[in-house]
Parts: sequence; structure tokens; C-alpha cells
Amino acid sequence: MTGTPVVFIHGLWLHATSWESWAELFSAAGYDPIAPGWPGDSDTVEASRANPDSIADHGIDDVTRHYQAIIDTLPARPILIGHSFGGMIAEKLLGLDYGAAAIGIDAAQIKGVLPLPLSALHSTLPVFKNPANKHKAVSLTAEQFRFSFGNAVSEEESDALYERWAIPAPGKPLFEAAAANFSLHSPAKVNTGNEGRGPLLLIMGGRDHTVPEAITKATVKQYRHSPAVTELEEFSDRGHSLTIDSGWRKVADLCLAWLAKQGL
Repeated sequence: MTGTPVVFIHGLWLHATSWESWAELFSAAGYDPIAPGWPGDSDTVEASRANPDSIADHGIDDVTRHYQAIIDTLPARPILIGHSFGGMIAEKLLGLDYGAAAIGIDAAQIKGVLPLPLSALHSTLPVFKNPANKHKAVSLTAEQFRFSFGNAVSEEESDALYERWAIPAPGKPLFEAAAANFSLHSPAKVNTGNEGRGPLLLIMGGRDHTVPEAITKATVKQYRHSPAVTELEEFSDRGHSLTIDSGWRKVADLCLAWLAKQGL
């Protein structure tokens, strides 16, 4: 008998293999984890860096359909665990009843979330400074990665994480999210009113520049009309790299404990 499937969903600028340690931990805990890449991602970090054109121009709906097709092949509805834009995708999939539960870690803003702190704007500036980037894949420099991901760890650790996991990211999801509140049918819209969905945990890092806690707190409020379980946890001293840096295990252990509490 196999364990409950778990689908790990990475966000922008990180490769799917950045979930390796999480997958090993969840497998040891009895789950059956997979960590598929986004459409266009190559199998390795190196190959993804060498093929940015295949990563380019994939939007939120493309990524959502990509994971729906993967989930359709699984023996049961999975637990969805996503980071950053992967967290938003996990929320979308949960709202569409494609998951038994979801955990969004520093999840990107969904339609209806209004706060846009200056640090979030600064983190995405490498994409927004050129409108043509909507249809391109954009890479971060080590310095930009440190501001967006590694500000709560040492510069040495941030640079090491950048070298190990960073890949180009499509600009399109960021442009779609930025325009979400001006678009009736935005792909960043999530069915937050779904009363029959599985439980949702949102995790925020108190020092996150890319998805500051104001965004996550505003996201929780979007679910206020649904009686389904929606919970919030904070790591006050952590930044956007909290799933991959030296403190990842504390975040993963909290996720496992929460799932156990939900009976999953």
C-alpha cells in the first residue's frame, strides 16, 4: 500500500530539485512525494539555465493545467505544498478540488489581495523594468537573489543557494498577478469561497522581502467566507529562502505536524 501522494510545487527562480530534502523527509514519514517542474523546465538546474527560451511565456493557467494533468495520473488526491508562486498554484488547485489539503509557503498574492509593499516591488523589479519581459524568461543576479530570497541568511549562504538552485523564471505570471485586481477573469483568481475544499495552511516569513507578511495576512482574509479550515503560521525571523536554506527542516517539520493534526 502506497502512502498519500504529496505534490511539491516550486515558485519562480528555483528549480524543482530544490525540494529534494523535503521529498526525502516526507517519504520517510510515509508519504509518496513528487516534485515536478513547471512546463518548460529542464531536468537539471544547469540545463534549465542553458534553455531559458523553453521556460519563457508560461502563465499561471499554463502552470495550473500542467499540474492538473500530473495530478490526474495519481491514485488519490494529493497534499499540495507550494512555495511562492507555487503556493498560489497550490491554492488554485485546492480551490478546484485537485488536492486533499494545501500548504502555501510565502505564497504569491492572489486576486483580491491589495497590499503591495515596497520590498515586493523591489524584488520583482528585474522583471517589470522591461515590459517585453512578459514573454521572456528572466534570471536574477546573485545580488538580486540575496535581496529577494537570502536577506535573512548570511551572504555566503545566499550565494551558495543561488549557485545551487537558481534558474530563469517566466515573467508572465508576475505581470498577470500585478494586473489581477484590474481583470475580471484574472488567472490569479482563486476559488476562496469553496466550502467543501480540504484544509489550507499559509506560512509566512516575517523578514520576507518578496512576499511580505502583509500579503499573506491579506490572503487569509480572502478565505473568511468559507467554513473550510484556513490557518496561518509565521516564522518571524525567516526570509523567502525558508524552504531551501539551513532552517528548512523547521518549516518542513511544522508542515508534517499540521498534516498530522488534520489527520492526513
